[in-house]
Amino acid sequence: MTQDLNQPNESKKPALCASCAGVQRNWRGAPGHPELMQGVNRKEPRSHGQVTITKYRCERCGTQWEYENNKVNLHAGWSVVGG
Repeated sequence: MTQDLNQPNESKKPALCASCAGVQRNWRGAPGHPELMQGVNRKEPRSHGQVTITKYRCERCGTQWEYENNKVNLHAGWSVVGG
């Protein structure tokens, strides 16, 4: 049998470590984990005013995260970015 060389490559995204997999996403006030190292932050406008979004990177698995500090949106919080 021959192998189909035109098959799409499987996703090469790194797997989340156990600590990252346990982070509750899109929920305001949910904790991160100790291996998330804080990066830069930025301000973004929302309908009610500006919010702060801070970048984080997991030292164990390299996953890039952002945390949106938005007190009026219950579904703001942690999200994985990039990849």
